[in-house]
Amino acid sequence: MKNCRLEFKWAVIYTLFLLVWMVFERLMGWHDVHIAKHHLYTLLIYLPTALLYYLALTDKRNNFYGGIISFKQAFLSGLVLTIFIAVLAIPAQYVISTYITPLYFENVITYAVQSGKATPEEAASFFNLQSYMIQAVAGSLAFGLVLSALISIFVRRK
Repeated sequence: MKNCRLEFKWAVIYTLFLLVWMVFERLMGWHDVHIAKHHLYTLLIYLPTALLYYLALTDKRNNFYGGIISFKQAFLSGLVLTIFIAVLAIPAQYVISTYITPLYFENVITYAVQSGKATPEEAASFFNLQSYMIQAVAGSLAFGLVLSALISIFVRRK
């Protein structure tokens, strides 16, 4: 576990950032008034996420590997970070859905049905806590894998 301390630290930092971001989204009205554009606005989180991955892998390079890191070492570190983020996504999604934006599912179901994008049954089966927890884990793993590979190219040093 000592080898993974930095990854765990950055996973916690990312999770705290995610919670703050969700508060920001709610305050911006993306979970109610502007819910029709939520799927576009929420993509903005990928920019700071990439920055956090860069900072995490740079931290690993400088403070664990002494300033020298191979692509493989950086990529593996990114994968460990990704796994920690995916695990923390479950309680984070619970906090988001229960405390930060408790009416989100109700709002998005109403929007999906009224806009003709889904039937009430389809919307209810997709927009719920269990579904979002699964999506959060799967999305974290998929995006984290890609980010780990890309960022590893930039942080490697011989």
